[in-house]
Amino acid sequence: MKLYPMKLIAPCKDYIWGGNRLREEYGKVSDKDKIAESWELSCHKDGESVIADGEFAGMTLTAYIEKAGREVLGENCRRFEYFPVFIKLIDAKDNLSVQVHPNNEYALRVEGEYGKTEACYILDCDPGAEILYGFKHDITKEEFERRIKDNTILEVINSVEVHKGDIFFIEAGTLHAIGKGILVAEIQQNSNTTYRIYDYGRVGADGKPRQLHIDKAAEVIELTPPKYSCKPIGKEEVKEGYTEQLLARCDFFRVKKLNITQKCALDAGSGSFNSILVLDGDGELDGVKLKKGESCFIPSGYGKYTFAGKAEIIVTDID
Repeated sequence: MKLYPMKLIAPCKDYIWGGNRLREEYGKVSDKDKIAESWELSCHKDGESVIADGEFAGMTLTAYIEKAGREVLGENCRRFEYFPVFIKLIDAKDNLSVQVHPNNEYALRVEGEYGKTEACYILDCDPGAEILYGFKHDITKEEFERRIKDNTILEVINSVEVHKGDIFFIEAGTLHAIGKGILVAEIQQNSNTTYRIYDYGRVGADGKPRQLHIDKAAEVIELTPPKYSCKPIGKEEVKEGYTEQLLARCDFFRVKKLNITQKCALDAGSGSFNSILVLDGDGELDGVKLKKGESCFIPSGYGKYTFAGKAEIIVTDID
């Protein structure tokens, strides 16, 4: 079975807080009024990436992996029962709900899927836009529950003004909310489990208040300030034809940003698949043309490849 770089078609979601920048600036296609999210690398049952070209055109990425064998994920993925990573573009025209995600132990036991640790890379934002991120100071579970009941929880939540190029590493259990006017590339565990804590009194398409998940949230939330800064963990390294910067790294994913002015040589070796997401510009990856808003899955074992062009990309793998 021949290995090749696979351009992916992303399913789109029309959540109530979304806008249309993904349609207007990133070329996303949907028959919905809004495009809140595009799922650029997804093997999740709620919306799967579809291979756009080549021998496996029209097949979901999940079906391809089942047919080709887990070897195409790489040796470093053997520790995962399911496909480990989920990558999205998110257009927050309005505030997302204040929320928390469970860890693996809780989520697998209660929800039947992975927990969610994630990294949110800020692609663009309105001046003064903010992300809610942890608490201002330690609080007790009793205070948390009281403030939920008397609607004062926002008083103790930490708010951070965001800037293009910031990255927020959000471990499972960390309270957070993307604020309005922010465009994000999100790299996360393969999970769609979210526990809403507060939702600004909004109603859903059915005219009823959107469901909150206070009891479950109280079981998994860390009632502490954030542990991480909002800057990339690595320094920008100048290489021939491009720069490279490590954005985030954990047990579940590694994410690098590359600014390519000419070309760069990459490698999808035996350790891990590579995921390429083009954030800006365009180029060609071993004959596959990619432009802003497009993504590509490169199977483990494909080996060395070249991205030539002028583009900003993020490369995700498992180490």
